[in-house]
Amino acid sequence: MTRWSPGTRVSLVLFDLDGTLSDSAPGITSSMRTALTHHGLEVPSDDVLNSFVGPPFRVSLEGIGLPPERVDEVVTTYRSDYEAGRLFDNELYPGIRDVLAGLADAGTTVAVATSKPQATARRIVEHFGLAPHLAGGLEGVFGADVTNPRDTKAGVIARALAHLQREPDADVVMVGDRLHDVEGAAKHGIATIGVSWGYAAPDELRDAGAAAVVDSADDLAALLLPGASRPLD
Repeated sequence: MTRWSPGTRVSLVLFDLDGTLSDSAPGITSSMRTALTHHGLEVPSDDVLNSFVGPPFRVSLEGIGLPPERVDEVVTTYRSDYEAGRLFDNELYPGIRDVLAGLADAGTTVAVATSKPQATARRIVEHFGLAPHLAGGLEGVFGADVTNPRDTKAGVIARALAHLQREPDADVVMVGDRLHDVEGAAKHGIATIGVSWGYAAPDELRDAGAAAVVDSADDLAALLLPGASRPLD
C-alpha cells in the first residue's frame, strides 16, 4: 500500500487532539494528580505526568507500575474531576484554527481522532469553535470507547475511516504528537506528520516512523496544502 509522502496533496486529514490541536496538559495533569492522591498513590514527577498526555491512560498508569486492578478506579476519579471543568484548562496552539479552516476551504475532509473519550473530545472541540471546519461538525470527532478499557488509537482511526466511508489511501494522513499516533495510523497503512510542539520526547516521532515532523503551523500548512499555503495570521 502506498502511503502519503511530502509534496502530495491530501483529501483526508485526521488530527490528534491533545498536544496537536491544543495544549491540554495543565488540566490533564492536575486531574491525574488529584486522582492519584485521592487513592493514596504516589504522584510521579511533572515530566512523567506530562508523558500521560496523549496515550490511553491504562498504558501510562500500568507503565509506572500501577496494578491493572487499580487502573479503573484511578481513571474513574480522574474523569470525574477533569470533566467537572478542568477539560477547559486548555488552549489552542498558535495557527491551528487557520490550518483547519484552510484545509476545509480547500475541500479537504478534516476530522479528529483522539484517545480521549469521544464525548469529552467533542465538548472541547465545541468549546474552541472548531466544529465548522470538521466533516459533519461534531460528528467528525472520533474518540475512545469508554466501554472498552483496551481501546486503542488504531481502533479510533478504524471507526473514523468507517464513518467517513474512506479507505486508507495515499491521500490520507494522520497528524499527531506522540508515537501512539504514528503507530496507530501505521496499522492502517496511513502516514503520520508529527508536530514538535506537543508532548513527545526528543526524536520520538522520527524514531516511530513519522513521514515528516514540523515545528510550526505554517510548516504544517505547507505540507498539507502544497502550493496553496501562505503565512498564517
